[in-house]
Amino acid sequence: MDWFIGKTRRKEKEGADSSSSTDSKLYLESKVLERKLPEMDLKILVDLPAGLDYNEWLASHTMSLFDHVNLVYGAISEFCTATSCPDMTGPGQRTYLWFDEKGKKTKVAAPQYIDYVMTFIQKTISDETIFPTKYANEFPVSFESIVRKIVRLLYHVVAHLYAAHFKEVLLLGLHSHLNLTFAHLMALHHRFTLIDPKETDILEDLEMALGLNQEAVEAANNNEERDRSEDSRSQSTEDTCGDNKS
Repeated sequence: MDWFIGKTRRKEKEGADSSSSTDSKLYLESKVLERKLPEMDLKILVDLPAGLDYNEWLASHTMSLFDHVNLVYGAISEFCTATSCPDMTGPGQRTYLWFDEKGKKTKVAAPQYIDYVMTFIQKTISDETIFPTKYANEFPVSFESIVRKIVRLLYHVVAHLYAAHFKEVLLLGLHSHLNLTFAHLMALHHRFTLIDPKETDILEDLEMALGLNQEAVEAANNNEERDRSEDSRSQSTEDTCGDNKS
């Protein structure tokens, strides 16, 4: 557990009445939707500069995201224990199972799951054969798939922070940092399609609230306008029918 110093805390059991069911949407309140960079700056942040190696670019962002997720989780880790968080869950009671090296699925408590995640990532990014730092050492052919796995696992940790520990994150004044980390992660994902959409749907409402997926925001606004237009036409028809009856 050399990836950070800390322990872990609280989360609702599956279907439990824990207050985290309320906390899970606390992150959508307008007063906590703070982040430091607008969407355009985030797009510039993750766009691959001309002439730069793609794998080198992915490696840089992956390590940065690991550091920031690790920082936020480390700050609230004392609140995440096997008792308070018996399952590794995200919003909407999404439960994450750990897959070991043999592919066996295991349900573990959130702190254990996150320990596995952070240990795996720390070991991976420290491996010179995977994340080379020395001149002439090359990235493995499987590098992109390894990055996809790391980013997906970091998304799970972020999802757990929002679902189970956003109240603690807010009390510590780390919500804007978490929002920015989430924004960075999603910008990287949208730029290079790193995570299966079935994984990211649980925080789609937060993406929209933060204005991270402009297409989704515009689609939602268009749907609202269409519904209002249909309601208006329906009301107009009812009024006309009423006039004819009289």
